[in-house]
Amino acid sequence: MKKQLYINGEWVEASTYMPLYSPYSEAHIADIPKATTEEVDQAIQAADAATRVMAEMPAYQRADILYQLAEKLAERKDEAARIIALEAAKPFATAKGEVARTIETYRFAAEEAKRIHGETIPLDASASGTGRIAYTVRKPIGVIGAITPFNFPMNLVAHKVGPAIAAGNTIVLKPASQTPLSSFFIAELLEEIGLPKGALNIVTGSGRTVGEQIVTDPRVQMVTFTGSPEVGIGIRNKAGLKRVTLELGSNSAVIIDRDVDVDRIIPRCVTSAFSNQGQVCISVQRIYVHEAIYDTFVEKFVAQTKTLKLGDPLEEQTDVSALITKKDVERTLSWMKEAKQAGAHVITGGSAQGNVLEPTVIVDATKAMKVSCQEVFAPIVTIQKVSSMEEAFASVNDSRYGLQAGIYTENVYTALEATEKLHVGGVMINDTPTFRVDQMPYGGVKESGVGREGIAYAVEEMTELKLIVWNKNN
Repeated sequence: MKKQLYINGEWVEASTYMPLYSPYSEAHIADIPKATTEEVDQAIQAADAATRVMAEMPAYQRADILYQLAEKLAERKDEAARIIALEAAKPFATAKGEVARTIETYRFAAEEAKRIHGETIPLDASASGTGRIAYTVRKPIGVIGAITPFNFPMNLVAHKVGPAIAAGNTIVLKPASQTPLSSFFIAELLEEIGLPKGALNIVTGSGRTVGEQIVTDPRVQMVTFTGSPEVGIGIRNKAGLKRVTLELGSNSAVIIDRDVDVDRIIPRCVTSAFSNQGQVCISVQRIYVHEAIYDTFVEKFVAQTKTLKLGDPLEEQTDVSALITKKDVERTLSWMKEAKQAGAHVITGGSAQGNVLEPTVIVDATKAMKVSCQEVFAPIVTIQKVSSMEEAFASVNDSRYGLQAGIYTENVYTALEATEKLHVGGVMINDTPTFRVDQMPYGGVKESGVGREGIAYAVEEMTELKLIVWNKNN
């Protein structure tokens, strides 16, 4: 299968191509275009030329395009899930869940297209404002440069494409090199619907070529990026006065208080740690358990972990499949080796079968170990004993990241204290940090990023506020 660039509503043959391999079987599954600077320029030019068409399109038409996209995706949901499972090694059942969320995300975007509004300003609150009327309106910002990761190749694209279209912008999209097929699939559906030419352009290739050009080109008014802090910081440094939304890393934690029913929460905690091989920004990586129930929690968590089925992502019953690259397998194995040498203990897992890393539980880890302080992005979780909730709050906050955190407790005062003391973008009470629905504001603090996603909040990021003042005194 040979794919092409999608520029100005046309499928364009690229100058060069690169092979795409399955992370699980390592079979050759496609040839993907590797865009040149000239081809990226064509995409940006097409997006820039289409800005007026999209800005002048009535809200109901933008909404209708997004509603149609959701319906077409629903009709072909199994096909979409298989694409995700093939290119990302996401277990098929989990991939189907991603497609369901993507459908919902585009529906939310359709609804938000009809709700973009400003407000009236009471200028007569000032004596000098008497006799004047003021109101604000929101206008599309223009060309949006979107750079997306591999781990949610369809839904995280939706979180950029959906609000961009809803707000009347155009998009130049660079999907992750390992997972471009999902994006091309969405382009095919939008082409069938009749999205104006140039409103969506997809260019694949190296970050050094494609990403760099998107970030630095003056015709791109905003960059929205999901990925690593290192790349995100580089984008912010190079973007100048462009608006930037960055969804970056995390090593999310959940706290387990002494009064919790362990049996009730174990399945949720295990799923949150190992779903999609732990390759989720808000995956549970650190668990802090009160010493009163620590031994019971560890025993039951390990027992549940051992029930997970490893294997082919295209099989319905698979829970855990391959990491996205062989290098990630090697990296995580080296991090575990380092942790063991420093005194940590692997009590289940710890080995790889091909590119499939066994779900791994580590105890006695210190905060300085990579498996604890960095973003592991693999099916590895550390469980640590704490003597108080104050110690747990301090341990969660002792991180360069701050995306989301969770706490299980039966004490309402402890829960309220967690909402005040945890320095993160979102606190989940009686749930893991892995909870997300697509209309909620989503983003973090510290090195977890700047700005917020969630359709309504992304629309705000992707529009400019314009003030209108009428003078009635003439």
